[in-house]
Amino acid sequence: MPIYWSTLNYKDALAITGKGKIIRQFPMVPGIDFAGIVKSSTDAKFQVGQQVLLTGWGVGENHWGGLAEQARVPAKWLTAIPDKMTMRQAMIIGTAGFTAMLCIMALEENGVTIDKGNIVVTGASGGVGSTAIQLLDKLGYSVTAVTGRESNIDYLKALGAKQVLLRKEFTTIPHPLEKQRWAGAIDTVGGNILATVISQMCYSGTIAACGLAADIMLSTTVMPFILRNVRLQGIDSVMVPTIKRPQIWQRLANLLPDSFYQLTTTEIPLEKVIDYADKLINNQITGRTLVKIR
Repeated sequence: MPIYWSTLNYKDALAITGKGKIIRQFPMVPGIDFAGIVKSSTDAKFQVGQQVLLTGWGVGENHWGGLAEQARVPAKWLTAIPDKMTMRQAMIIGTAGFTAMLCIMALEENGVTIDKGNIVVTGASGGVGSTAIQLLDKLGYSVTAVTGRESNIDYLKALGAKQVLLRKEFTTIPHPLEKQRWAGAIDTVGGNILATVISQMCYSGTIAACGLAADIMLSTTVMPFILRNVRLQGIDSVMVPTIKRPQIWQRLANLLPDSFYQLTTTEIPLEKVIDYADKLINNQITGRTLVKIR
């Protein structure tokens, strides 16, 4: 099928710059998501001319990815783009937005309702963080954003953050139990920031952890888990079962306003991907980087 839009995600940047062991075999085309139009199909589920998207399934890691003009993939990896959503919008959301929705669903499934208290989002200026803030705000939650860039405070408040805290408040090694602050958390960075969030969770709070931009290591104690009933839930978006994906994308289509797509997006051509991969690794990108293929 012809690909029309893709995105540049943190995992793509790790692959392109060689900073992470993402690609499993060479040669390989990176790009962990894309949107395109079905050109031919041997599966009756998809018709010629239908607009579809793909996130995950190892694409861009061990199967040629979306930073290309054409793709051929198994039908079970594809999701029909919801009504009232364009291919461009689908990729502004992309893997990052899909992951953000999974994080929010984890909070919901563990009883973190809007009346329980504040939700903290770390790595708030990135793709997952930005989308999570907008979604949480639309669902009625009170959101605190954590960012390393003071220049992004107005941006984060425009997405719906009620409060913005600077990352430096979360980078020191915390006490095993700090003051209870958060009913729920979405962490995209790991390391001492995640350790600090864990120590500050309210009783029966849940953390959805989906990233490692700061550090893969986590130094914490069992005390928040056994004394405050805290839950730490990992979030993987790659292998989400096919049957669950359409309803997740429909929620995204229903919740995200038009202003989100304008506020969070930097659009680049395919030939700029290498330059922007370096910027993403060096924390110089805000929101989503959309790649126009054709």
